[in-house]
Amino acid sequence: MREAVLRSYRQAGLARLYAASALACLVACGVTIVPAVAQQVTDLAPKVPSGSQMLLAADTLVYDNDNQTVTAVGGVQIDYGGNRLVAQRVEYNRKTKRLVASGNVQVVNADGTKVYSDHVDLTDDFADGFANALRVETVDKAYFAAESAERMGGVLTTFHNGVYTACEPCEDKPDKAPTWRVKARKIIWNGEKKTVRFENANFEFFGFPLAYLPAFEIADPTVKRKSGFLIPSIGYKSDLGYSVKIPYYFALSPTYDLTVTGSGYTKQGFLGEAEWRQRFNNGEYSVKIAGIQQRDPGAFVDSNGYNVDSGAPGDPNKFRGMMGTQGQFAINPRWDFGWNILLQTDKDFSRTYDIKDYSDVIHRSEIYLTGLNDRNYFDLRAMRFDVQENTLSSDPTARAGQQPWVLPSLDYAYIPDMAVAGGQLSINLNARVIRRDSLDDGTTTPTIRVPGIEGDSGRLTAEAEWKRTFTTEDGLVLTPMFALRGDASYLNASSASLDAINNMATTLGVADDMRSSLATYMATAGLEVRWPLLFSAANSSHVFEPMAQVFARPNEQYVGGLAVPNEDAQSLVFDATTLFEEDKFSGYDRVEGGTRANVGLRYSGSYDNGWSTNGLFGQSYQLAGRNSFDAPDLVNVGAYSGLQTSSSDYVGLIGLNSPNGFSGSVSGRFDEQTFEIRRAELKAAYSGLPVSLSAKYAFIQAQPLYGFTEDRQEVTLGASTHLAEAWRVFGTGTYDIQSSLLVKDGVGFAYNDSCFTYLMTFSQSRDLTTRQVSQTIGFNLSFRTIGDFGSSQSSIDTIQ
Repeated sequence: MREAVLRSYRQAGLARLYAASALACLVACGVTIVPAVAQQVTDLAPKVPSGSQMLLAADTLVYDNDNQTVTAVGGVQIDYGGNRLVAQRVEYNRKTKRLVASGNVQVVNADGTKVYSDHVDLTDDFADGFANALRVETVDKAYFAAESAERMGGVLTTFHNGVYTACEPCEDKPDKAPTWRVKARKIIWNGEKKTVRFENANFEFFGFPLAYLPAFEIADPTVKRKSGFLIPSIGYKSDLGYSVKIPYYFALSPTYDLTVTGSGYTKQGFLGEAEWRQRFNNGEYSVKIAGIQQRDPGAFVDSNGYNVDSGAPGDPNKFRGMMGTQGQFAINPRWDFGWNILLQTDKDFSRTYDIKDYSDVIHRSEIYLTGLNDRNYFDLRAMRFDVQENTLSSDPTARAGQQPWVLPSLDYAYIPDMAVAGGQLSINLNARVIRRDSLDDGTTTPTIRVPGIEGDSGRLTAEAEWKRTFTTEDGLVLTPMFALRGDASYLNASSASLDAINNMATTLGVADDMRSSLATYMATAGLEVRWPLLFSAANSSHVFEPMAQVFARPNEQYVGGLAVPNEDAQSLVFDATTLFEEDKFSGYDRVEGGTRANVGLRYSGSYDNGWSTNGLFGQSYQLAGRNSFDAPDLVNVGAYSGLQTSSSDYVGLIGLNSPNGFSGSVSGRFDEQTFEIRRAELKAAYSGLPVSLSAKYAFIQAQPLYGFTEDRQEVTLGASTHLAEAWRVFGTGTYDIQSSLLVKDGVGFAYNDSCFTYLMTFSQSRDLTTRQVSQTIGFNLSFRTIGDFGSSQSSIDTIQ
């Protein structure tokens, strides 16, 4: 009987000790959510599964029936439901209903949170009590300490002379002040109001007082969302001036909220923003609006007195604004539906004022439906590309009005699970319908390119491909393939577009036979042969792989004249990475025809000292039929590509990597007769201490019929150096050699350790045409668990 009573007392008393210690931990961890009132925080109270057994180990266990106490003495260790208590002495007094643990008390909760104290004394209903020399280490490495703590009325817990930081203690110098910490005379947790209040607080930075705060209050960690001001930010842009952005968060319900932000610009006035967010079980959506009555529209006015953003006469009180919405919902585990839509008063508002999630140079507004199952893929979407640029809408170089509506685009890929004739069968379906409101006929006279047709066009493509790989006893790898493709398309072009196409045909001396509808097909039979050969030396190994491909096809239909629109295959880069592509056109609107062979040699080497090398060199040949790359289309995509001759230009690539952080590569395309450089790229980088360097040079020879009348050459340099531990300076610059112009440059200064980051950048960019300079200053202070303060990330990314 005595043992049963003892066991009952022991379990009841020690369970109360766990819960009481956990409450202290819970309060301490409240400091970790200073900036993130809208962030979900896990309840740190220990979870004890039902039916858990308590295990007790101690040198001595004493039951005093006269005094109604149970005492465990000497090396006390108690495990209960995944929680553990260690102390020199634990005593529970049934008469006073108080629980006392003393002597290096340590509580480790099941979630990993650790609580340390010299002495804990609590009533068994946890309403009142105190602890001395309390320290808490949370799972995410946040630290809290206090000389003493007391709990009153089961609601208020007060920490006296408390300290909070998220910086890990220095192993070599544990008494060294952390990078930052908050010291407060009192820290009061109100369990009823769910708040944590700091009184007479000092914010210390590297051990020096930085700011004194008489009092401030935050939400406790049991509150997932709470209304209040969020961390403000500041910034600078040359056309906007200095800015201060202050957001306020409204926690309206557990599933939806509202954030209202006011921004003041020294040159342009007040900008208001509001964002509504709502979550559901299967997804979420948001709606954002923003607007400003500009104080100085002249900052955006060209030499003729027209607003660049609107093309209208300068308005001293011009209103600019936007509305955007985003959403994504899971219909089921395989299907997703979503959207991302931007509407604005002009083509550059969101980028000018750096509206979050809508400030990309090219913003894609879209509605989509996607499905994914094993290797099968479905994607259906409607799209509109918004080019955010500061040119007039009437400017012939403006791209915003020339961007199409894609209504819709469809991609479907199907690969059967079972092998077909021992090989892999793949089926692809692509369709698109395009509408463009403005003609894009290039910028040169006479007309040599028509990248975008005003009007409507559509295309449906279906293709099937089979391939299988065989390996001979000698290591020869053979891959035969067969493919069949069919296309059907239509075109309803404006008269202006037809005139531009006719002018282009006259300039180039080709046929103008643009069809309103047509159907085409393409059949391909191919064979790829590879023979990897391994050579081993004393301190290295090398793999040489001769490789050849042959693809036999009929001629591309309607090739040699202007009969087919080209909307999605306007970019063509022939280099070592695309040498062995089956079809080197980038989209579906063009397809290779005739019989072509691709021949080359691959190489890779590895060395015992950690170095590695790789290389590729080869050439492509038009063996029979009409060369598709020698046939003009509306954008002259094949001109100067290096593939327009029966023997293509040579392409090559050499790269190396070292174990000490150095890497480099050289790639290029060389004339097939004179070996003159047509395209080249050099890269070099070193990553180490205390200096990291990077360099890149790019050269592209002039391509007049492709819209570039001059050579293009550009050099980009970057460097970063560590001045001391955690301190670094970095910078970058891009110089256009042909224009003799420093296109952009920037410099930054940063400090980074486990709990604090400081970053400051200054960057400049220059327009290649007007040479107008735009300047941006960005900085960011990030205190782990407290939050960030400074400029938007886009201001910093300019030189990162």
